[in-house]
Amino acid sequence: MAERTVRIGSSHGLHARPAKLFTQAASSSGASVTLAKGSGKPVNAASILGVISLGVDHGDYVTLTADGDNAEQVLDDLAELLVTDHDE
Repeated sequence: MAERTVRIGSSHGLHARPAKLFTQAASSSGASVTLAKGSGKPVNAASILGVISLGVDHGDYVTLTADGDNAEQVLDDLAELLVTDHDE
């Protein structure tokens, strides 16, 4: 299992549009991926309702975990989505 902690780059946090991009990428990755805010309970990263329920704001730190053959690459790709400001 691989893990990565990143800081949210979208200026309005993980609201509907960036959350949709993130969950679609997590779903199509082929890996089992979770997302957690701080020390909170992790949610399925492919679930838009789960991701939005975390209430992630700009600048918050989140932890991604992935399990699968390509876990490191999946985390690289998903982390890039999270650090990018999709609200520009």
